[in-house]
Amino acid sequence: MRHLKRVTHALLVGAAIATPLTAQTRASSPGALLKVGDSQVYYDECGTGPDAVLLVHDGVVHSAVWDDVWPAFCRRGHTLRYDRRGYGKSSAATGWFAETDDMAAVLRQAGVTHATIVGSSHGGEVSINFTLEHPELVRRLVLVGAVVGGFPYSEHFLNRGAPWSELLGRGDVPGAARAIANDRYLIAPGNDAARKKLLDLLLASPQDITHSTPAIPPKPALPRLGEIRVPTLLLVGDADIPDVHAHAGAIEAGIPRSTRIVIPGTGHLMYLEKPELFTQTVMRFLDANP
Repeated sequence: MRHLKRVTHALLVGAAIATPLTAQTRASSPGALLKVGDSQVYYDECGTGPDAVLLVHDGVVHSAVWDDVWPAFCRRGHTLRYDRRGYGKSSAATGWFAETDDMAAVLRQAGVTHATIVGSSHGGEVSINFTLEHPELVRRLVLVGAVVGGFPYSEHFLNRGAPWSELLGRGDVPGAARAIANDRYLIAPGNDAARKKLLDLLLASPQDITHSTPAIPPKPALPRLGEIRVPTLLLVGDADIPDVHAHAGAIEAGIPRSTRIVIPGTGHLMYLEKPELFTQTVMRFLDANP
């Protein structure tokens, strides 16, 4: 959800050059940097093959947010995740870029021709845009607390991150990290272990909340949702902010083959809060839509 609209909103196919990886290396790759335009995009990979699951993180924290569910997806088959520009180990963008180009570059480098995209929050918005741009590549779509371009936000949503932005403006990055981790919509009340994990990730990678994102705004996807014909699963935490529930409803109404499930006891980052339940729910969807 861009800085809050980036931090809040994020919350809530260019040429690529990289050192080639053999199939054997990819099976146990500790991660690699891929040159895309003027940036280095970090990605992690397990398994091989033309079919893969790609995990696209939210707008708050980098791809390590998937750590608790990563082993289960890797056991299932070829799986990838990457740090969007400015997050984690990826370099910040120095000029305008298209976020979908980075996703395409990672899939191309990994030799993927059919992907299941699992996108969270603003990563879900990017995943929707990517599916519209590259329908031939996407086999299934899982959207977790996703938002969609062209659907409005409430004043409450837009003002929600003002305290975080004020702390960042004063240079108090640890304070902003604590405020974000304590947000009741990101992590539902009672999920204290997940809240600590989020805080630890933000403190270890402060660039996640301090970088700028000069992404080229895509055309609104809302009017084009009917073009997405792949099976789509919408997951929303019951404690997530009402705007995200409203976006989920709009997405469900727009994508013909979509199903929405509300996950109890979770907020925006359910894969941190209830990783086993999240994994089981996604795996059931994958099995039902081979």
